[in-house]
Amino acid sequence: MADAEHENTAQLDASLMIEVAAGNQPSLAALYDRYASLMLALGLRIVGDRGAAEDLLHDVFVEVWQKAGDYDRSRGSVRAWLLLRMRSRALDRVRSAHRRRTEQLEEGAADRIEGKPADPSAAAERSLIRRALADLPDEQREVLELAYYEGLTTTEISEQVSVPVGTVKSRMNAARAKLRSVLSEPG
Repeated sequence: MADAEHENTAQLDASLMIEVAAGNQPSLAALYDRYASLMLALGLRIVGDRGAAEDLLHDVFVEVWQKAGDYDRSRGSVRAWLLLRMRSRALDRVRSAHRRRTEQLEEGAADRIEGKPADPSAAAERSLIRRALADLPDEQREVLELAYYEGLTTTEISEQVSVPVGTVKSRMNAARAKLRSVLSEPG
């Protein structure tokens, strides 16, 4: 029974995509009604800001309107196609923000080279964090990097490193505890 429901959903979604590609706005609205909350939750989890996630949701549905004809049912479900687009846009947003922060840090470094005073405590803290990460066991550092730098979920990390989800969670918790311990030490 669940397989039949899944197939019906897949057929309905594929039909809606065909109609959207033909310029049918009510079909786009139907897709929005079906998937917007799920897509918003994904975007929010990745970017961490509701306003930014809502902007991304809007951008993705504009893209769906423009590129619905690119959807290929043989490559996956409409749900997966929509979620992949949302994930990609959200990660792009995170990377873009990271690049801006890096540029700002580089500008700060240039200011210090030009003789403007630097904040020695910030440099010491960055150095401490780098050392603390380097001191983590490889498997703990790997799951933290996948979660925080790549934006992957514990399930996605589990699949990528071929260990159970529980193991991923244990490694993340152990790594966080070690980092907290090192970073909270005085001096």
